[in-house]
Amino acid sequence: MKLSVIIPVYNEKETIAAIIERVRCVPIDKEIIVVDDCSVDGSREVLERLSDPTIAVYFHDQNRGKGAAVRTGLEHATGDYVIIQDADLEYDPADYPRLLEPVLRGEAQIVYGSRFRGEMRDMTLVQRIGNRFLTLVTNLLYGTSLSDMETCYKLVPTEVMRALRLRSRSFEFEPEVTAKLLKRGYRILEVPIRYTARGAAEGKKISWTHGFPALWCLIKYRFVD
Repeated sequence: MKLSVIIPVYNEKETIAAIIERVRCVPIDKEIIVVDDCSVDGSREVLERLSDPTIAVYFHDQNRGKGAAVRTGLEHATGDYVIIQDADLEYDPADYPRLLEPVLRGEAQIVYGSRFRGEMRDMTLVQRIGNRFLTLVTNLLYGTSLSDMETCYKLVPTEVMRALRLRSRSFEFEPEVTAKLLKRGYRILEVPIRYTARGAAEGKKISWTHGFPALWCLIKYRFVD
């Protein structure tokens, strides 16, 4: 089974080379698709210097948001399954086999990596409360029992992801994917993963204010497609 790893990038000059190398080192059949969302910090130049022909790199001519970058990556994905890899170092690609294992055993079709069931470091209290609240809303609206709806690590069949007709341009991508999967009747299995949060001073872009559009996204897609 081939995995398509989509890496959306926006102003991650300090970490993008390291995360690509970590993904490359995971011993599975995979392709790496990097989408630079019009970075202005030198990330584009780092990506242009990549000499590995097995890594596909695409550039947006204007900043469109994480969701838009993921959709660009999906257009080029050829793997059986797809996973999103943030371009920072918060999530560890070494966890890919852990997510793939239930699929390979035939126990699940869709697998999420849960930070709250695994080893988590440095997440602030505000971030914990925000993640817990949005996950609780998800469970109440969609009748599920997830522990981490906002996780970046969502392992989904590529054709299923494409069929969701994703529209979100920014960070609402996470709740939109979950809402549309659950509305279509898919069961989501969670496995524990490792997570090391970074702060705003280290380049973290999502903040508590992004919780409001995420909440609206969950409510909206409960009633519309």
